[in-house]
Parts: sequence; C-alpha cells; structure tokens
Amino acid sequence: MGVTAAALAVDAGNSKTDVAVLTAEGEVLATARGGGFRPPAVGVGRALDTLAEPVERALSEAGLTSVSHVSACLANADLPVEEAELATALRSRAWGSSVTVRNDTFAVLRAGVAEPRGVAVVCGAGINCVGMRPDGRTARFPALGRLSGDWGGGWGLAEEALWHAARAEDGRGGPTELARALPAHFGLDSMYALIEALHLGHLASSRRYELTPVLFGTAARGDAVARSLVGRLAEEVAVMASVALTRLDLLGEPTPVVLGGSVLTAGHAVLDDAVRDQLNSRAPHADPRPIRAAPVLGAALLALDHLDAPPESGERARSYWESEHP
Repeated sequence: MGVTAAALAVDAGNSKTDVAVLTAEGEVLATARGGGFRPPAVGVGRALDTLAEPVERALSEAGLTSVSHVSACLANADLPVEEAELATALRSRAWGSSVTVRNDTFAVLRAGVAEPRGVAVVCGAGINCVGMRPDGRTARFPALGRLSGDWGGGWGLAEEALWHAARAEDGRGGPTELARALPAHFGLDSMYALIEALHLGHLASSRRYELTPVLFGTAARGDAVARSLVGRLAEEVAVMASVALTRLDLLGEPTPVVLGGSVLTAGHAVLDDAVRDQLNSRAPHADPRPIRAAPVLGAALLALDHLDAPPESGERARSYWESEHP
C-alpha cells in the first residue's frame, strides 16, 4: 500500500525511540519502540539506521510503506540548522510525503496542552525550554549546556552536589549533609573515597547521575546547601518559562507551563513547591502542570495539526495514550 492520509509520529530521545502510525482521524494503527537517537555520538546516518528499525516495523504492522506526513521530535536537534539537516536526511528515507523535524521538547509541550499553545520546561539529564502559539510562532533556547548559558538538569545538579560536598569535607566550604550522603549512596565512607573512585574509574562516570535523587532527599531533610541547589533549579525553571512566555506575548495571559523530564516529574515535594512559588512570582498567570502522557503523543498531535485534522482527531489520539497506553 502506498501513501495514505496517515501520519508517522516519532519521539526519539537519547535512550529510546517511540514511533506511531495514525490516521488523520486520530486512530492509532501501530506503535513500536527502538533504541536511542544519538547523532552527535554515531553520526546522522547511523542514527537514522537505528531509527529505521522501529519506524519500518510500525509501518509494516500498519500495512503501509509510507504516509502523508512525518512528525519527528528528535533529541539533539537543538538548533534550527540541525533540524533542517535532520529533515533532509529523513526525507531521503521516503517514509512520508512531507517531513517536519523539531527538538523533542516540543513533543513534551504538545502532549501536555489541548492546543499548540503554551510553554514546556524539560529537566532530565539536562534542561531545555520551548514555547509555541497556534499561529506558528515559537520560542526556544539552544540548550547546549554551559556553552549556551544553561544551568540545571540532573547531571548539573549532581556535579554541584559533589562540589559542595568535597569542599565541606576538606574545610574549604561550609558544612552540608551531602558530604556524608553522597559517598554513602555508593557504600563509601568519605568524599575522598568517592572522588578517588570516580577519578580512577572504579565507579563509572555515568553513575554520578544517581546522586540527583540523593540531593533531593538531603534537601527534604532540611540541609541548607541541598535546599539552596533545589531552589536555584526552581528559579532557573521559572526564568526559562517566563522568558519564553514573554517572547510569545503570553506572560499576561493564562497559559499552560508543562513540566517534563525525570527530575521535574519525580514528585520531589521541595522542588515542586519551589517551582510553583517561583512561577507565581515571575509568571503569575502560568498554569504549571507535570506531563502525564507519553511524549510520542505530542509528536502525533503535531502531525495532526499539520494535516489540519479536526479537534476530535486529537482527542481520539490522546485517549489512546492517556487511557489505554499511559
């Protein structure tokens, strides 16, 4: 079967990829999951080869070889020039008559709003923020870490916690319970032992990310240093959201602010309360809401937006992910 009035939705993150094939009426024909999408690590060609496996599996299950539109929300598509490069590469795969590529934060945003209007802040390993209006206007940040002025994300929080804990133990900084809690997480008795283990590779560097929940637990027990780091993250979330709202002329209107990513959806009460307080101060009309649906829903809704599908199509797609496939 050839091209039909159907769409291919792709939400490709660093660790996993979700794809779906759906009709213009919002009926989901097939879904599939694959590996992570990491062009900076493996190159665009190999990254698309990894993407091809779940895409072609879903198309086959749906009885299609191609669709009318491909809506791809991709990790590492941080700049418009990268989106354009990836869109060109996707067109060469001939999966759809038209292709739209966006950063994967747009999938989180669209999944969390009833129409393409609002702002999303995502905090997982890193931090990012995007916004959109129904007229096509968007707001975004490069989100390249410290190079582009970012602060926060689980990785950054772990690094900050280690810095404060190391200085607390050797006397260069003030006291904090982090100096005990961080090494204890790995069964070690001192920050010196933890520093040595990380430096010599006895602990994989990637395991530093495990320290982010330890930071939040320490903050919940009242540690001043840990609470200050949580407060700084909350301020950063609110600053990014308020700047995006301002750019879109939405600061003075009731507007959803979707909160996504492993850090912002983990239910850390200290962080959740601080984010609400900061948003209330900087953007009092903002309506913060943690994302509940899978981000691939957002890619699907963006596809339906592109196809000018009626509202009930989006409602049908949302019902699929929110009710049957949370």
